[in-house]
This record gives sequence, C-alpha cells and structure tokens, in this order.
Amino acid sequence: MKSVIYTRIERCPQSLLDAIAAYSVADLHEALGAIEGRLRLMSPRMRPIAPGQRAVGQAITSYNYPGDNLMIHAALNIAQRGDILVLVNGGVPQGALWGDVAGTFAAEKGIAGIVADGPTRDTGALRDMGCKVWSTIVSPAHPEKRGPGAVNIPIVCDGVRVEPGDIIVADDDGVLAIPVRLAAETVETARKRAESEVGIRKQLKSGASLFEILQMQKNLDAAGVEVIDATWQEKAGA
Repeated sequence: MKSVIYTRIERCPQSLLDAIAAYSVADLHEALGAIEGRLRLMSPRMRPIAPGQRAVGQAITSYNYPGDNLMIHAALNIAQRGDILVLVNGGVPQGALWGDVAGTFAAEKGIAGIVADGPTRDTGALRDMGCKVWSTIVSPAHPEKRGPGAVNIPIVCDGVRVEPGDIIVADDDGVLAIPVRLAAETVETARKRAESEVGIRKQLKSGASLFEILQMQKNLDAAGVEVIDATWQEKAGA
C-alpha cells in the first residue's frame, strides 16, 4: 500500500457526540458488553498527561512510520473542530508523535484531544496550554518527517482497531473507541446503568449493605466458595 491521505470521514450527528459525552469511559465500557467492551478499550499504558482531562470526538487516524511523524501534520491539517487525532507509529519510542508546536496549532483549530500510541514530548508545555493528550510513551526523541504513512485509514492503536470516524472517549480512566454503529445503543445502556447506580448510592447512604444490594451471596454460591467461621490458623491446626 502506498502512502495515502483521505481528507474526509463519515460524520455523525453532534447530538450523538453530546449524548456520549454525558458518560464516563467506565460507564461506556460496561455498556458495550463483555466482548465489545474489551475489544474497544485501550490498555492501561494509554495514560493522560494531566489529571482531569476528558475528551470526546470523532477519530482522525494517522499511521506513521516508526521514528517519523510526517502524517500527524497531514492529519492535523485536515482535522476539524471537535475531532480527536489518533496517532500511531507501532508503539515504538523513537520519534515523538506530538509536541507543543503541534499542540499550539491544535488549540487554535479547536481539536478536542490527541491519542498517541507512541511518544509525546513537551508535556509540561502541553499541560500549561490545556492540550489534552493521552499517550503510551513520553520521550523527547527526535522525529523525522519523510514518511511513509497514511491518514484516515483503519489503524491499530494500543491493541484496538480504530476506524476513521469512530467516536473516541477519553478520561482519567483510559481511552475507548466506539464505532458509530454501536453508539446509540451504548448510550441507552449507559443511561440505564447510571440510573441504577444512583439508586444504589441512595441505598448505601441510607445504611444498606453493598453485599446485600448486589446479592453477592448468589455469586459466591455459584462459584462454590466455602465460608468458614474461623481463622485460617484455627483451621490449619485442626
């Protein structure tokens, strides 16, 4: 495959992005279900450069040759306000994918956030300017700008397949990539889950036991757990 740049992505309604933005990564991860939830969640290696960061937007994807970041500039050039740049270089530490100069331009364009499977640098300056970045590596390593690479093709970012236009949700807990086709159902499930948790918190504040509310005894019984009313030492000496 030769180097290529696709200038457009399939856009979803802003109302859908706003609905997604009402929920945390944890809520949405649970709402996706056991399989999709794991497939769409990036690993704990993907961390925010500052606490309290949160971003929601559609993915502009950028594949960069290891040690090179030419295509992050192409992606930034075509991205629109509210988009999230998803940058990859195979996860290697060579060649910073993002820094403060690109961050300054991103702020001017209204880019919602940056997700990089690879190194970012100038993290202090990025924090100061409020540029929201999640990355797997922090390193000042010099990047080349020669290519090859591609923009707005399907990529694998920290083990998760991300297609152009996927809805990226990122916060203190991590980063989730939700296909647009799953977004509306995920929002509805997250809403029901959030409402349920509100009810649970009310019961807890009224003195109820979490063990009883969640009916954990049923889970213990199903798992075949033996409950012994004694210390380990007493049982061992019997």
